Amino acid sequence: MNIANNNDLNIFDLPNEILLMICKKLNMVDVLYSLVDVNERFDQLILDHLYIRHLNMTTMTIKSAFDRIFSINNQVLSRICENIFPRIHDQKKILLQYLKGNSNLYNLLSEQITHLYIDIEIKTRKPPLTKILPKIFVLILSLCKRLIYLNLCASPRYRCLAIHFFKQSSTSCMSSTLTTLNINVETFDDCLYLLDERLNSLLTLFIYVVEISYIISNIQNTKQLPKLKSFSLASCRQTMTYNKLIIPLLHRMINLEELKLFLFVKKFDSSYIDGIQLHDQILIYMQKLNKFTFNIHTEVFNINIKTDLQSNEEIQRSFIGRQYGQVGSIVQTIGTNDVGTCHVYSLPYQFENFIYLNNSFQGGKFDKVRCLMILDLIYPFEHNFFQVISQDFPFLKELYILNSQRQQNKQHWSTLITFRHLIFLDLEVAHIDYVEQFLIDKNTHLPCLLNLIIGYESLAIVTNNFTNDAERLTCSKLKCLEISEPFVPPENFHQYFPLL
Repeated sequence: MNIANNNDLNIFDLPNEILLMICKKLNMVDVLYSLVDVNERFDQLILDHLYIRHLNMTTMTIKSAFDRIFSINNQVLSRICENIFPRIHDQKKILLQYLKGNSNLYNLLSEQITHLYIDIEIKTRKPPLTKILPKIFVLILSLCKRLIYLNLCASPRYRCLAIHFFKQSSTSCMSSTLTTLNINVETFDDCLYLLDERLNSLLTLFIYVVEISYIISNIQNTKQLPKLKSFSLASCRQTMTYNKLIIPLLHRMINLEELKLFLFVKKFDSSYIDGIQLHDQILIYMQKLNKFTFNIHTEVFNINIKTDLQSNEEIQRSFIGRQYGQVGSIVQTIGTNDVGTCHVYSLPYQFENFIYLNNSFQGGKFDKVRCLMILDLIYPFEHNFFQVISQDFPFLKELYILNSQRQQNKQHWSTLITFRHLIFLDLEVAHIDYVEQFLIDKNTHLPCLLNLIIGYESLAIVTNNFTNDAERLTCSKLKCLEISEPFVPPENFHQYFPLL
């Protein structure tokens, strides 16, 4: 819009109300940087305390897969700090008054807040923080009387930050309004704690449990949960209590309409979890269920009984005619037919993580997956396997490789593989062949890689003590290198990794 030519419509011809509406549609940092000092009218309008209610001086850039830098352009920051902040000092004082003593902030939280999302970014769990999280949870529920939705530290990336309620009093966690909760907890006791009538209006629970093992509390865990309509249970650690804990809990949810399971189950003297078991143990108890999404990995050790584990074809047949929709499956027998793994999952795949993929993978489309862990105790991962992975997981950001088997078909490394979005790579427990596979530029192109976890010996050998040019391009872009064992960096180490 021209503000200088009198023959055209001039922005200054617009009334203040319209100008203010336009400004509210723009980023406030941009408005302060670009329009303050244009003229006196703009200054009065923009610097008014009724307009400056929320000034966010942060934008996120990625330093590494686990580190974020929050900053704005230095020139913009300098101008706002030097020229703008001194002129809105009274607004800052008003904010401080709101946060003190008998303010309106308490009434705002108590009477108006209905949806609340809280995330705390950490790198490692620290006892003081884990101890205070239950108190934060209780404070939120006691303060926010109209709260109906709460997401507390449920970001997948920071699931190491989980809440443990075990020592909380029986009445400390109460809400009659909360209908949806998304939360990470330490133990299965914590899950039972939340479902023990403390949240008597709860309709939807999305819960990630760090460890599903034997319960140690005396929480009442047999009463039906008729109000619960949607339930999601996820855990990335193996559990041996699937039949003892998880199945009885699901039986209590008699009116469930939507169920989502992401589980890793270890069983002895048994069979794989298949379509027949899921139907007989879960679905027949949920007459109102209309959506069932699952990713279940079963590891079976038959020590005391002799029985053949199901084949992949038998697993597929077990889902036919039971209204599951399309289901994917991966079966791998280890040694004799007494030990093996079976992975069954709903299609299209709905989860961001895919864990324990092996060479029995037959392909598919996994556009939603951002984190992949591949593990094979029998066969190596060859070049063509990674070619398939790069195509079938096109938006992959994190890759963990667990394989101690050396590759057999290195002569077929002629095709360049590209992982366009990969920012994190873990090769710590991978054979040195996979270090060559991923760090040598002519084998694999990693344009976005920022983080690498690796053993020092493998790294030093493949890079020829940090002198080879073939790996220099990939290594020169790394911003975080994690090596578990102590080492003394050679003289040219930092030249090889200039961004560390």
